[in-house]
Amino acid sequence: MFQSFDEKTQPEEGIGRLADLRKHLEGQGVDGFLVPRADAHQGEYVAACDERLSWLTGFTGSAGFAAILPDIAGVFVDGRYRVQVKAQVADVFTPVDWPETRLEDWLIEQMPGGGVLGFDPWLHTQAEVARLEQALEKHQISLRPMDNAVDAIWSDRPGRPEGAASAYSDAKAGRSSAEKRADIIEALQADGDAAVVLTLPDSINWLLNVRGQDLNHLPVLQAFAILQTSGAVQVFCDPGKLDANALDGDVTVADWPAFEAALVALDGPVRVDPATAPQAVFAALQTAATEIHRASDPCLLPKAQKTSAEIAGTREAHLRDGVAMARFLHWFDETAPGGTLTEIDVAKQLEAFRAESGALKDISFDTIAGAGPNGAIVHYRVTERTNAPVRQGQLFLIDSGGQYEDGTTDITRTLPVGDVGEEEKTCFTLVLKGMIAIHRARFPKGVTGAHLDALARAPLWATGRDYDHGTGHGVGVYLSVHEGPQRLARSGNVPFSPGMILSNEPGYYREGSFGIRIENLIYVVEVPEGADAHREMLGFETLTFAPIDRRLITAEMLAPEERDWINAYHAEVLAKIGDRLDKEGFGAARDWLAAACAPI
Repeated sequence: MFQSFDEKTQPEEGIGRLADLRKHLEGQGVDGFLVPRADAHQGEYVAACDERLSWLTGFTGSAGFAAILPDIAGVFVDGRYRVQVKAQVADVFTPVDWPETRLEDWLIEQMPGGGVLGFDPWLHTQAEVARLEQALEKHQISLRPMDNAVDAIWSDRPGRPEGAASAYSDAKAGRSSAEKRADIIEALQADGDAAVVLTLPDSINWLLNVRGQDLNHLPVLQAFAILQTSGAVQVFCDPGKLDANALDGDVTVADWPAFEAALVALDGPVRVDPATAPQAVFAALQTAATEIHRASDPCLLPKAQKTSAEIAGTREAHLRDGVAMARFLHWFDETAPGGTLTEIDVAKQLEAFRAESGALKDISFDTIAGAGPNGAIVHYRVTERTNAPVRQGQLFLIDSGGQYEDGTTDITRTLPVGDVGEEEKTCFTLVLKGMIAIHRARFPKGVTGAHLDALARAPLWATGRDYDHGTGHGVGVYLSVHEGPQRLARSGNVPFSPGMILSNEPGYYREGSFGIRIENLIYVVEVPEGADAHREMLGFETLTFAPIDRRLITAEMLAPEERDWINAYHAEVLAKIGDRLDKEGFGAARDWLAAACAPI
């Protein structure tokens, strides 16, 4: 499963591909073209055939986009990728800090005389296109839908994925597909809708209780779907991938080309999510003068509110994963000081420990294994060229996860290699204080991630520090490791509700020196009222059990309640994971774990 990545595009390739694209655009009568990272499903993970941004520019991050104009080609990335993008594309393309610099403002500056900007309507959401059109119209810049210009010059573009899909058990899901569909139909009827168009693969796979093999690390069948209030469901995908036993009688399957015709044939109102559905879907419905109800994907919230079966499965997956992590941390502690390891060695060994459980289906994302300065690259992905040795006196950041049929895991630990400086320990302890604040948070119903995000940052802010990513994201169950709609971030605007799984991962990064991140998964629970409570309260329960390196903690910086929390957490880690290590015959790792979990 581990892939040793090389950059897909070298500078000389990027120059040639950019020139070919510009030549093609001249013949299409447009002055530029947008190249998003997204595919038609707007997911974080894309198939090899949809890696247009990476193929053209060399940028391998999981989020970003490019705007190709005659005299400049900008690659827009957020704070997670600022270091990475400079290393990968700056020789040919111009990195642009996004969202600080908005695309519309950049286009207005770079196209002062106006012009026509082409885009593929299957790769941009309706909300995105509408916002751009409104901002650019008064500056005489127009948008034109067109066939994908990158595809036109990508002569060796890979084919579509061919993996089969299969049923996901009702027992693991906690509800049958028919039960889920009945609830969605009830919600549609309450809003007066006749049908809903679904374009997110994880929504469709959740709704139908199926899983697939179309994408690395995300076990989904890529598809579009239409659910009508009559109960009929049409799924549009490669029909040969779906076993007939995976679906019930109300579900029919058609090939991709039938999707647009099915849209045109729908009676309205038809619910479509403007934040996730391609502009092409809206254009097809508008062609038929079908009434459109613009509203969020109705699967998002019920998918996020996990059933008791999903929570139970996820807890078991994390205990299994915790055994692998304890074995890994023991191995790293013994091996890393010898000076023989590289980042790739570390990533491969961790995956090997997970695989030895016999239950691992895939890793949940490309392992982030950053030694020293590479740890400061938030979403660093090691390549053969960047593969750094693990050296004494460094911090090592390892962010990883597993896909198991009963749950999806995601954990980050920052580890010392020998003795590290006091500054690193101070920063680590500040990050830990923020993480503990989230774990201990208690809050009324109606609170969102935007309300709680500051709790994790406050210790860093007090010392003039911060980090350029959200504090946490939603997590699926044998689905996407990054799942909405809930977020623990400044942009998180969805109220938390019981059953939602989130990551808790504050960090601190010093470019060229070190990176720190500590991450556990947590889930939302109802908290019993206390003597003075007069409203319903929520809090978090912990899913992830692995020691947090005590050698990096400056104990005198912790408040008594923070010290109590870390000691209680480590006692629980030892109780839950230590017993399993004993039973599975890993006595040396169990002894190491006991020392690692000793009270501060």
